[in-house]
Amino acid sequence: MIEESQLSEPQEATWCIGCGNFGIRAALKQAAIKLEVPHEELVLISGIGCSGKLPHYINMNALHGLHGRPVPIATGVHLANEDLKVIVITGDGDCLGEGLGHYLHGARRNVNIAVFIHNNGVNGLTKGQYAPTAPRGYESKTSPPPVGSPMMPVLPLPLAIVNGATFVARGFAGKRKMLIDLMVQAVQHKGFAVIDILQPCVTYNHELTWKYFNSHTYSLEEEGHDPSDKTAALEKAQEGYDNLPLGLFYKAEKPLLKEGLAIPKDGKLRMKENDLQKLQEIIDRRVIQ
Repeated sequence: MIEESQLSEPQEATWCIGCGNFGIRAALKQAAIKLEVPHEELVLISGIGCSGKLPHYINMNALHGLHGRPVPIATGVHLANEDLKVIVITGDGDCLGEGLGHYLHGARRNVNIAVFIHNNGVNGLTKGQYAPTAPRGYESKTSPPPVGSPMMPVLPLPLAIVNGATFVARGFAGKRKMLIDLMVQAVQHKGFAVIDILQPCVTYNHELTWKYFNSHTYSLEEEGHDPSDKTAALEKAQEGYDNLPLGLFYKAEKPLLKEGLAIPKDGKLRMKENDLQKLQEIIDRRVIQ
């Protein structure tokens, strides 16, 4: 129902040449076409960072929000209009630094949104500080040699699994066919869906490169992994940078957030006719002068 020409945005992308975001954007365009939903029903919510600029470079309904806050914004959009397919575009710093609390609570609520994490181990927009997902020992402007990063990396997928996410996957910007398929599955899934998308930062991260990811990743599907096995999914999700699994780790069906909320029985929230004068009177009664 969507043609690729509808997704073209005249604004020129300012990402660095060779950035993994180009591959992710290309995959997202193809996923949008394969979803076969009306163009107006797709919504992107992004945070701050190089990834957060993606909605500026693709023609979709979008909101570029605050640092670390795309998940709660997306939650509100979904609850207001559950007909929409809501996709969060967020970076490793945005989602797993400032936004970590929102990420965990989004998973435990099992809100029906898809979260695409652009993961390159570095804060590129602020010029190269190490991100929460950077491997221990990674050298950057804020983790200089000889020690490098003194901390273990945040692992987004085990956190998602143990906190209640019902679709957990990992893709790579350099394996576009797999990434497109995972994106389609994530958006179609009923529940909190996460894709950890590996990508290089060609300007600031010279360790996690295109070549590195190509030689240090493998397919879960080819190994015969069972996505319904939560224990096996957790084990796979904790494998480190030496050998990173790609594909679907875990999938389950659980009650959605909206099923436990007092949703109006006389219509969806977006269908309500609001009396602005009455609303202003209510606000005025509660404002302390």
